[in-house]
Amino acid sequence: MSIQEHVILVNDQGKVIGTQEKYAAHTSNTPLHLAFSSWLFNASGECLITRRALSKKAWPGVWTNSVCGHPQSGEETEQAIIRRCRFEIGAEITDLTPIAPEFRYRKTDPSGIVENEICPVFAARVSNTITLNDDEVMEYQWVELEALFCALDATPWAFSPWMAMEATLAREALRAFAAQ
Repeated sequence: MSIQEHVILVNDQGKVIGTQEKYAAHTSNTPLHLAFSSWLFNASGECLITRRALSKKAWPGVWTNSVCGHPQSGEETEQAIIRRCRFEIGAEITDLTPIAPEFRYRKTDPSGIVENEICPVFAARVSNTITLNDDEVMEYQWVELEALFCALDATPWAFSPWMAMEATLAREALRAFAAQ
């Protein structure tokens, strides 16, 4: 992955207004930018959850959905998801499907770092064995989706805020995808 990875800055209407280096952008006053979030499933319909590496700037060590990231200039969101799945967890994916294309959120982590993203949510299937990039993900678990929803409902604070919000927003779409 290039050290020069950036975020694509957008206005409130989602119009591109520039770019900024990824780590420089994520501060206590993070500008609105494009991102994506993906929920990955295996052939048994289990969902992959990952625990963010302790070296991550925002929400280090927190359990979250499978893979998240930022598209780069000239890259379609679907291409970015494929790239990040390979980079973070060594996953090849199929059946990439939008499940909450209009998702947007702004949340502040305990250290004061803000996430402020237009962040469409996708689901996909993993077609190979997971191989973690330790700089991104410290551990992972395949989880039965209904058990995951129960955990999110009981302890939303134990997961990334975007994951809890996405699970509430797209619960039925995630169930439908997992059952395919």
